Amino acid sequence: MKKIIKLSLVCAVLFSGMSTYAIDGNEEFNLHVLKNGKVITFGLNQVQKANLAIYDQDGTLFYSESASGKDGILRTFSLQDFPDGTYFLEVEDNAKKVRYQINVDNDVTTLSPKAISSVYKVADKNTSVAVR
Repeated sequence: MKKIIKLSLVCAVLFSGMSTYAIDGNEEFNLHVLKNGKVITFGLNQVQKANLAIYDQDGTLFYSESASGKDGILRTFSLQDFPDGTYFLEVEDNAKKVRYQINVDNDVTTLSPKAISSVYKVADKNTSVAVR
């Protein structure tokens, strides 16, 4: 019985530590994929206002919105009606625009947790810096 209690305690500490690591982040822009499937859920830490847009590979806009949240942004998108293919989620705030890849394949949709590109905005409106 003592072994079971000790093992349960170790597992509880391990899982709480993993979830804390996955949610916390002190980078300027953090996207956390919370759920994949035909419905994707993600959270943006430390972002109070952002423009969200979903494009296909040809640059056709499928969805856009201005999102806001006091402590961050949490969104869920259903991609059931999307044809199989590659799409891009763009998140833009006052400082930069970040692009993430979405793959729709049969009944599985995945959102990349890491950005595939970032464009930082600078004070001069005619200049931008791209990071890949």
